Amino acid sequence: MSSPSLLILYGSQTGTAQDTAQRIMRQAQRRRMQVQVLPLDSYNVANLISESLVVFVCSTTGQGDPPDNMKVRNQINMCYKNHITKEGMIFNFVAKKLHKRLLQLGASMLLPVGLADDQHDLGADAVIDPWLTLLWEKVFTLYPSLAEVIPLREDEPLPPTYTFHFLDDVKEETDDRLRIAMDQTIPSQSHPFPARMVFNKRVTELSHFQDVRHIEFDITGSNIEFAAGDVVVMRPCNSPEDVELFCQLLRLDPETRFTLRATDNTAVPARLPQPCSVGQLVESFLDIAAVPRRSFFELLSTFATNELERDKLAEFSSAAGQDELHSYCNRPRRTALEVLADFPHTTAELKADYLFELFPEIQPRSFSIASSLQAHPNRLQILVAVVQYKTKLYKPRRGLCSTWLASLDPAQGEVCVPLWVKKGSLKFPKEKDTPVIMVGPGTGVAPFRSALQERIAEGKTANVLFFGCRSETKDFYFKSEWEDMTKAGHLVLFTAFSRDQEDKVYVQHRVRENAELLWDLISKKRACFYIAGNAKEMPASVCDALKEVFQQEGGVSAEEAEQMLVAMERTGQFQSETWS
Repeated sequence: MSSPSLLILYGSQTGTAQDTAQRIMRQAQRRRMQVQVLPLDSYNVANLISESLVVFVCSTTGQGDPPDNMKVRNQINMCYKNHITKEGMIFNFVAKKLHKRLLQLGASMLLPVGLADDQHDLGADAVIDPWLTLLWEKVFTLYPSLAEVIPLREDEPLPPTYTFHFLDDVKEETDDRLRIAMDQTIPSQSHPFPARMVFNKRVTELSHFQDVRHIEFDITGSNIEFAAGDVVVMRPCNSPEDVELFCQLLRLDPETRFTLRATDNTAVPARLPQPCSVGQLVESFLDIAAVPRRSFFELLSTFATNELERDKLAEFSSAAGQDELHSYCNRPRRTALEVLADFPHTTAELKADYLFELFPEIQPRSFSIASSLQAHPNRLQILVAVVQYKTKLYKPRRGLCSTWLASLDPAQGEVCVPLWVKKGSLKFPKEKDTPVIMVGPGTGVAPFRSALQERIAEGKTANVLFFGCRSETKDFYFKSEWEDMTKAGHLVLFTAFSRDQEDKVYVQHRVRENAELLWDLISKKRACFYIAGNAKEMPASVCDALKEVFQQEGGVSAEEAEQMLVAMERTGQFQSETWS
């Protein structure tokens, strides 16, 4: 058989699957193969029948959902269902579903599907490394001529995707891509709406360890519409301090402007203006504050001329060095910028042309919308916990988006945040008489505030909310609003303040305590049950409590209670939205 071309299609939400796809691409390029890498929504799957060799790399998000860039052009005709009640059903659900569908459509399986796990001590590479070794063995067996090709050396940099052309002049120029669309299109990832920030309030006591912000945006004239359960999406920026340090380390002038040219048929990133300043590129595009993946060290090692740095980078790039890499990078959450500072000789050797290979694009972040247009016309509100925590590193770790949002102060001058809205996973009943039971501890209450505002405006008053936090006086979000709704007869509220007494009390305890009410609402009035919040222990604990309610009040066995919850989930009577 003649030498094949390789097509790699990926569905990626946070960049992990995309990084793996690009890793396979580089391995193919070193073997001098023709290779193309595309997100699934950019490829017409009707052309699959004419492809000789295809690798699919896809992740699973939320409760077994496909990534956003697998949804738009999902012509492979797959059907998705959520499965929160059994975690094993969620694991790599999208990959399993896609694999099954491809076999049904007549694809020949080259090797068994590789099911990687980010939670493994060594990350997804624990599965990907041996899978890739087997992949190339199979490809060489299928195409013997490839085995005879002398591959490029691992320490030899591959050609960059783009080349930078720096401009001598510094005069200001405008470009259409600098402007964010203000026409009548509905805002989207490619055309976000620059929403003015109206307020940015801290809603936890100053003495409380957690800074949580209630933020409002003005979306007048945006054509944005949303319902309870929908989410708002935005891309954060790197901090001015990080941008300055990055430019110092790489000896780049942030004021210098450049144009990009693709070295092959690759499109120049649409979000970048042409020309663009170095400062703008680093601030808004390159994800320098993320924990770098193994591929970062692989590429960095190809530039190293300092022997000590080259040896260390080679170790971090090798399969045998992955535990050492995780100890250095993943466990303490060391950022790519901090790695550059740790390898100053290699960093000084870096060429600007490889910045797009080294640093992924900053990924959009999603937040549950915490308001209703019926209560707050032309406004969109969110509830954001500012992420900060300690590791063995001296400097506290900070969440990029939450820290960036917290730094924006509309009192100091107009602040606009480009954003767009997409449908969320929570759907609330249209029937006026169907009660809803919502369990939303902490910032998990955000979508339920939106739902309550919407439902009350529509005359739907059969609402039960379980809210939990640490202390009634420190982090009881929207306390006065819940009290007003309760007084008006629009809400039944149960609270769990875990640290306000000696024994910790959580929302699952309140669920058990109110078994009779919940059983009556679910069994007789077909109430819908919702969970939102942190994905650690809470969702499973609430599910266990709910199954105990079924057993206690409904007189069913543990197995029957489990089946009841699965049935509720299948029909949408039980829904959840959790995040890690």
